[in-house]
Amino acid sequence: MSKLKSILIAASITLGGFANAASPAPAGDNLLLKVNGMVCAFCAQGIEKRLTALPQTQAVYVNLAQKTVAVQVKPGQKFDAAQVKAEIIDAGYEVTSIAATAKTTTQVKADLVAKK
Repeated sequence: MSKLKSILIAASITLGGFANAASPAPAGDNLLLKVNGMVCAFCAQGIEKRLTALPQTQAVYVNLAQKTVAVQVKPGQKFDAAQVKAEIIDAGYEVTSIAATAKTTTQVKADLVAKK
């Protein structure tokens, strides 16, 4: 059932989803996502584990306070933003925006820590 749900979510995203996101991030870029529903370290760890399992993922950074998830692609690989969004939704969270970024997860972490 979980696999079917992921397929349906991915299809709806492809056919006009990203309702709350300004526009889908182009494939190949690192992604910066805003995610609602994360309330504890276990939530962050679950998202990190799911996204790290994607073959094209190099690194993941989750910031609970800022409700932000940064995903860094491996060199020479590409991300499918719909797939990343579907993984987070399937884990039980709401993705409110997705943006492409040239920043690494380390740079995103430094920026978010500096904003505190």
